[in-house]
Amino acid sequence: MYNYVLPDGNKKQYPKLIDGLSFAKDISNSLAKKAVAIKINGNLHDLSDIIEDKAKVEIITRDHPDALELIRHDCAHILAEAVQELYPDTQVTIGPVIENGFYYDFAREESFKLDDFDRIEKKMHEIISRNMSFEKREVSYEEAYDIFNKKNEMYKLELLEAIPKGEKIKLYSQGEWLDLCRGPHMTSTGSVGKAFKLMKIAGAYWRGDSNNVMLQRIYGTAFSTEKDLKNYLNMLEEAEKRDHRKLGREMDLFHFQEEGPGSVFWHKKGWALFSELVGYMRRRSERAGYMEVNTPDMLDRSLWETSGHWEKFGENMFTSQTPDSKVYALKPMNCPGHVQIFKNGLKSYKELPIKYGEFGKVHRYEPSGALHGLMRVRHFTQDDGHVFITEDQITEECVKIHELILSIYKDFGFSNIVVKFSDRPEKRVGEDAVWDKAEEALKNAVISTNQEFELNPGEGAFYGPKLEYVLRDAIGRDWQCGTLQVDLNLPGRLGSFYIGKDGEKHVPVMLHRAIFGSLERFTGILIEHYSGKLPLWLAPLQLVIATISSNADDYAENVKKYCDNNGIRVTFDNRNEKINYKIREHSHAKVPIMFIIGDNEVNNNTVTIRRLGDNEQKELPFELAVNDLKKECRPPDIDNLS
Repeated sequence: MYNYVLPDGNKKQYPKLIDGLSFAKDISNSLAKKAVAIKINGNLHDLSDIIEDKAKVEIITRDHPDALELIRHDCAHILAEAVQELYPDTQVTIGPVIENGFYYDFAREESFKLDDFDRIEKKMHEIISRNMSFEKREVSYEEAYDIFNKKNEMYKLELLEAIPKGEKIKLYSQGEWLDLCRGPHMTSTGSVGKAFKLMKIAGAYWRGDSNNVMLQRIYGTAFSTEKDLKNYLNMLEEAEKRDHRKLGREMDLFHFQEEGPGSVFWHKKGWALFSELVGYMRRRSERAGYMEVNTPDMLDRSLWETSGHWEKFGENMFTSQTPDSKVYALKPMNCPGHVQIFKNGLKSYKELPIKYGEFGKVHRYEPSGALHGLMRVRHFTQDDGHVFITEDQITEECVKIHELILSIYKDFGFSNIVVKFSDRPEKRVGEDAVWDKAEEALKNAVISTNQEFELNPGEGAFYGPKLEYVLRDAIGRDWQCGTLQVDLNLPGRLGSFYIGKDGEKHVPVMLHRAIFGSLERFTGILIEHYSGKLPLWLAPLQLVIATISSNADDYAENVKKYCDNNGIRVTFDNRNEKINYKIREHSHAKVPIMFIIGDNEVNNNTVTIRRLGDNEQKELPFELAVNDLKKECRPPDIDNLS
């Protein structure tokens, strides 16, 4: 007898191995009609696949969350068929599922245009309405070569060459059209539904190699329901309005230019925002016991080789060779430098934990095509922290860091946090026994806080397991920011030790901690999360004083001085422009508060207060208005101490 386990733990037995559709029919005919695929031991399979003995089995219907990947995969195939029906001379290459959608790369002499999308989408709907079954067959290399050679599909022939000899070659057909594909697929083209849309066109080198021919990539998105598609498109529209690059220009915060690719040119107001973030984190770190340090930007290659970073990140490091043939690298991270500080002087177990913090400038080579405003740069600042501890202190110190991270995110308006536990990657340093110990300690720490977390297999750092903190912003996008890593490898590789109770040398455990992660990226996230309307304490320019006529200039200057003396970031607009023009301009630049001053305010010793997004105005004595504003401008960590 063959045994299968259902998701609820119940078991089924059969005298022979059966396929997914038969399994679904045995449960119920209605389930079989809805089934589009099957999950065997956690992996998606075609419904026609045979289920192995003792497998955990789950039937996947179209409304199951796991079906979304299949919908997008099938949609990519339907896109390719539609393109070749409309433009027969086009060659197809590859078309994978990506986050929020799919793409397919095409080889075609004539360029696709966005105007072609309506025609292609219409053809895709036609193919879906045919409801042709996805049929899988396994063929020999020779048979597959013959099929694609006759179709003049040169790129498919090249893909065939890359398949290891002896491996089964799978072809999937939908009617007369077929493709080389590992699968799986749903049962038919009709299962895809109507909730898809083609999004954009881009160039893409064949197999990602700039030495190869440039292909045309068509991106699309697809969802289970038209409501989900509409919500996604609305989110993209809102995201475009919130784009930090656009808002950065409007608010005069920063710019980029070709002479410094991936490096930020901070303007006065942008640097004020950046400095406010640094000041906040500096205060929180000092209260948590961190000593702020600073390490060199450039270090000898030998240190990076010893640490393991050269092997892992060497191709992404900026290097320089001096006349004496020494090779130096701009640091891609701060941890080896902090180990050097720990090593400088004998340390006792009585001194642990020792906590170092640094706003370290790091440099990493990112391909030009991957650069994206503040979100993806080559030169950035990390709010890095490293804690040197004994093994007995791992749980306690991890809990402290975890609670600090969540507290800081709350101050910035992020309460919806997803924590992911990432264990050992395939490429790593250290013995498995060391990894076992580190993973268990970190997992026990997060469990002890009753924090729910997701497993993220194989995504740990090359030197240790980690927790990743994912923030959800105002329009539902996720941003991975903070990390907490347990490292039992790097301190020993770099020769650090402390003297234990037994008088012997012991290698410390090192906790790596970043909360903002990249300050540049976190700034971009904040700008988009708040759509430029930052909390008052973060606003780079908190107040503009605008006069209606020059008669009020002297009085307004006194008000500005009073604001300056109370630590408010303020500027005075006394241009010879109409007040409505000034209000529109400063509102467009997302200035949160304006004081309007005219003859009435001068005579009454008052200011008229106008807040961004609020049409109502309020008149108050100017000292009272400034004192109230001063309280609003206090950072939350300072306010919590009062």
